[in-house]
Amino acid sequence: MNYTTLLTSLENGIFTITINRPDKLNALNAAVFNDLDKAIDEIYTNTEIRSAIITGAGPKAFVAGADISEFAGLDKTQAMALAKRGQDVFFKIENSSKPIVAAVNGFALGGGCELSMACHFRLCSENAKFGQPEVNLGLIPGYGGTQRLTQLVGKGKSMELQMTAALVDANEALQLGLVNHVTTAEELLNKTKEILLTIQLKAPVAIAKVIECINLAVISDSAYTNGKSGYEKEVEAFGDCFVTADMKEGTTAFLEKRKAVFTGK
Repeated sequence: MNYTTLLTSLENGIFTITINRPDKLNALNAAVFNDLDKAIDEIYTNTEIRSAIITGAGPKAFVAGADISEFAGLDKTQAMALAKRGQDVFFKIENSSKPIVAAVNGFALGGGCELSMACHFRLCSENAKFGQPEVNLGLIPGYGGTQRLTQLVGKGKSMELQMTAALVDANEALQLGLVNHVTTAEELLNKTKEILLTIQLKAPVAIAKVIECINLAVISDSAYTNGKSGYEKEVEAFGDCFVTADMKEGTTAFLEKRKAVFTGK
């Protein structure tokens, strides 16, 4: 598939999506959202894709925010539609049954921080900086940042960061639990791929159910939980896994003291 704002590659089952607007520090505009929407659809439907990485082009930025030039002249209804569009694309990332990981190189600010938080987890380079500085523009995060940052770092710290517009460096992001690993810029993609290759050795149905159940632990909006609690969904998902061929293979391999070979069935 052709994209105007993204570079993509598929290797060893890992689909790498690179937001490619380095002259604009990879800022999110309507074209990027359209391309991301299509790229996530490709992750959903392409059986050769087992997992994915989202990153940014160039050494300076993952995504330095939304493209503010597109905000000019919007009325309230249009602004709400803009936020809803961003949230819908990010929910597609969050609810993917295949792991999608952010490899954050440089700035992840505003919409960029929100994009990274929509991914299932994050790695970052030593020069990374995270933040939700929207109050500097007289705004608040609109793509889920008020919710996901709070889920990840807690209410008090989220309040502080979003009200002061302070930036968080890589080490503090690690301490806060905003990222899982900090690497050099040169090793960022390799480390991310290493983790995903490990995940790809596991049972795909089980991985999908892990994502689904953990999301229910943090998503409070009933529109996205189908009215079920995380505990109820866990019981159901456990049963779904129990009748798969992969479960039979996994338990048999354990008893036979060999590595399991999973097929996703």
